[in-house]
Amino acid sequence: MANSETTARSDRPSTLFAEPFVVDDSPTVESCARIVESESGVLLGDAERVLKMFPDRSVQMVVTSPPYWSLRDYHIDGQIGLEKSVYQYIERLADIFDEVKRVLKDDGTFWLNIGDSYTSGGRKWRAPDGKNKARAMSVRPDTPEGLKPKELIGVPWRLAFALQSRGWYLRSDIVWDKPNCQPESVKDRPTKCHEYMFLLTKSESYKYDVDAVKGPNGRRIRDVWSVNTRSYKEAAGHFAIYPIELVEPCVKFGSSEGDLILDPFLGSGTSAVAASRLGRRFVGIELNPDYYELSLKRLCAEGMYAKGKVYERDCDSVDC
Repeated sequence: MANSETTARSDRPSTLFAEPFVVDDSPTVESCARIVESESGVLLGDAERVLKMFPDRSVQMVVTSPPYWSLRDYHIDGQIGLEKSVYQYIERLADIFDEVKRVLKDDGTFWLNIGDSYTSGGRKWRAPDGKNKARAMSVRPDTPEGLKPKELIGVPWRLAFALQSRGWYLRSDIVWDKPNCQPESVKDRPTKCHEYMFLLTKSESYKYDVDAVKGPNGRRIRDVWSVNTRSYKEAAGHFAIYPIELVEPCVKFGSSEGDLILDPFLGSGTSAVAASRLGRRFVGIELNPDYYELSLKRLCAEGMYAKGKVYERDCDSVDC
């Protein structure tokens, strides 16, 4: 799939473009219910805890990219990605995705972007590099039991198999090919230039509009998507940023205008922006207050405005 052009504002659906969205830095069952009923929202908090406030079968589609294992220290209590072992990391994500499964409608789809990691080789730290100073880490988990130094862990597939064992249907392993991937300094293996986007469902039958996105010459989309990475200066050093061109096809395939889209690891807000541009409602959950604020700025820049139980704000008040 070639890179898609960013949707022009004049071409976007008008149903949500100037609409308010709920903002809550102390989510409650009531604020979650408001979102499910008719609104969009951005919520600050732990994904598993906040998801427990949502009713069963309340969202149509989920698209997310959780923090990767052993790649970044966000210096936030309760963060995911620095568990002592990759097996604990996978179990923790699987527990959260049990809640995702509960809130997903029976005909819903779950689109999961996840990257891989290498074992640390016994080093307890990682130095920064010239392109990404945030790559530096003062602490790194040990090499997982059963693996060797310098070994590719296979995190995406370990997680996919764990989700299968918990009842998810693994329907597709889409390869995200990055034509402009970041160079690597290693000299004993090829440069890594891909990640996975897994399509998972709750049942054999589910909502999927096969004609929503077409490939070259009108053919059906294949499972290798070539999409350039994109920088976002406000979120410099955030490994989990994925381009909107990767998210928009997922939203188009798995939902219709007005449907509610969930991202339990909202990060800088890409999933919410994609959903709003395509006329869908969204709910994003984010643990990190800095990225929570960043997502609000991005949505305000899209022409939306935030309202919340805790505070009211418009685009000017968050320096959009």
